[in-house]
Amino acid sequence: MGSVRKASAWLGLVEDNDERYYDDEYSEGAESNEAWKTDPRVRIAAQAAPEQERRIATVSPESFRDARGIGELFRDGVPVILNLTAMEPADAKRVVDFAAGLIFGLRGSIDRVATRVFLLTPADTEIVSGESKVHGRDGFFNQS
Repeated sequence: MGSVRKASAWLGLVEDNDERYYDDEYSEGAESNEAWKTDPRVRIAAQAAPEQERRIATVSPESFRDARGIGELFRDGVPVILNLTAMEPADAKRVVDFAAGLIFGLRGSIDRVATRVFLLTPADTEIVSGESKVHGRDGFFNQS
């Protein structure tokens, strides 16, 4: 099947008659009792992780009125990813100012993850970054 024909079939402009992509083993109704085989380097845990209160909240406020919900989550010890990309710049600035006061008052920290996306972490939360390990070694990225 040519690339134009494949693209046309993908768009639904022509009927897809290429049977080499279909396998009888995976037809409807055929179930296997066999476990999925994964990469041999992947180890499956014998037990579930102990149940702990590990939550991270993602909040995309629409206006400054949503700041109270951010504060309540953070006050309860939940790290908050604050996505301000959909907000007007003036309202986003107010929310960032609110978040700065919040983390100051509760001894937390604020980190910029991306443009207009911030991570608010409570005082008892540690952020682990892999950058120090990668940049600390001599190797490909060390251009000195």
